[in-house]
Amino acid sequence: MNPLLKRQIRKLLPEDLRDREDLQAFLKAVGDSYDNLEDQFKMTQRAMTISSDELFEANQSLREESEQQQKLLERLQAVINSVNPQKGDLEDAESIQDIEQGSLADYISNQAEQLIAVNKNQERLLKELALQNQELNDYAHIVSHDLKSPLRSIEALVSWLIEDYESELGTAGKQQIDLIVTHLEKMDALIQGILSYSSIDKEDRKEHAIDLNKLVAETVELLHVPSHIKVKIHTLPTITADRFKIQQLFQNLLGNAVDNMDKMNGRIDVIARKLDQGIQFEIKDNGKGIHRDYFGKIFQVFQKLEDDSVSTGIGLSIVKKIVNFYDGTIWLDSEVDKGTTFYFTLPKTL
Repeated sequence: MNPLLKRQIRKLLPEDLRDREDLQAFLKAVGDSYDNLEDQFKMTQRAMTISSDELFEANQSLREESEQQQKLLERLQAVINSVNPQKGDLEDAESIQDIEQGSLADYISNQAEQLIAVNKNQERLLKELALQNQELNDYAHIVSHDLKSPLRSIEALVSWLIEDYESELGTAGKQQIDLIVTHLEKMDALIQGILSYSSIDKEDRKEHAIDLNKLVAETVELLHVPSHIKVKIHTLPTITADRFKIQQLFQNLLGNAVDNMDKMNGRIDVIARKLDQGIQFEIKDNGKGIHRDYFGKIFQVFQKLEDDSVSTGIGLSIVKKIVNFYDGTIWLDSEVDKGTTFYFTLPKTL
């Protein structure tokens, strides 16, 4: 019998009633009910404890799953924004966190289709750009060729005038003829510059091992540097590249330094320094210098800082295009009346 029930019977029932058989049967039934109730209570309590633990674990699992899904959605939104930057962040009504799970796949599919469309449009634009560049190069060659023919004719006519009428031209006439010849030479240099500029980035590379010490020395001889300007060639490396392009690169930079030298004791240094990712070159002079306001302009085609009748304004543009062709960078440092240093880098694998 249930212990609690026994205590209550001893306390409340008189002794003469405690041992009656009919009452014992009743008390046994009540005791069994107590035992069943206690067992049921314990089972219910245990079930509630188990359910509570399971519910806690389920809630924890749901919370972790929700956090993982949130991170996934955030990464997905970051990816979508990164591949479609012109759209910017998604609008509130279109935010990826507001998309129902059932439509998430449709949303991703739609974004993928948009991405494919953007890529196709970019490919089309690149093809059009390549075609336009080719047409521009072809046009430059055609125009340059068409300009050279009349230019040669004018040069021939001027030569005949000098030969046939030199005695009759007089001083003023000869000065005018000399001016015509100067402009013809400038025009010829400009045409050649356009041809060179338009053909720099063509991929038909003819690359060979180049000893830059020898190449730069030969370039200095070609420039006919005045005697009051000293060019010092420091130890330079050997590289593998297109000889003509590299010679154009140094010729234009050295020619620019010579043309802008205003000191009687001019000095130009050609220096190379090894970097982790390549080689850095320096063309340093003590010439007239360049004002900082013009740093961004001098690499543009046909830009000249002075009204120079000899300069074509295309030399430094050629330099920049050659450096870009080899995936390098170019910049300068200069101070007026003290000189200029042009820096450019070429990759180590060159």
